[in-house]
Amino acid sequence: MSIRIRTTPLTVVALAAGLALAAVTPALAGTAATSSRPAAATTAQGDPRNVTQRVTDFYGAYIDAVWDTEDPASGAGAKALRDFYLSASARKKVAAWEKRNHADGILFAQNVPVKWKVAYTGSGMGHATSRVTLTWSDGKHPEVSRIDVQSDLTTRKITDLKPAE
Repeated sequence: MSIRIRTTPLTVVALAAGLALAAVTPALAGTAATSSRPAAATTAQGDPRNVTQRVTDFYGAYIDAVWDTEDPASGAGAKALRDFYLSASARKKVAAWEKRNHADGILFAQNVPVKWKVAYTGSGMGHATSRVTLTWSDGKHPEVSRIDVQSDLTTRKITDLKPAE
């Protein structure tokens, strides 16, 4: 048997092991700690005419603003987002809830979630409803809460928010 024939299987095994290790190492490294780096294949898109997309945009921007409490602009940013995305009556309702409960009336909590998602749940009588799911912790059994958000189909403003039953 020639040397070339004997080394070829070893080369293939070594190359396969190296590729497997290269593929597994980043995944294992990611389990040790959370990273603030964006995922490599993250994409996003939107449509300002879609009321559920607007609820998604609002919650994403709002959570970003209240998460960054060390940024001097965060409070003003959160207020500006409320002013833009919520109807006047919804802002009044949120303010009254906050006064009674001493918590954030958009998140219905005193802290900030680590993740969120929004799903369309129906429409009728000129309004659409979205269900916002807030995730408060990481791990196998994260704590979640849900909020039903009603939006006007004409103005696309959020007109009501309430904890989901």
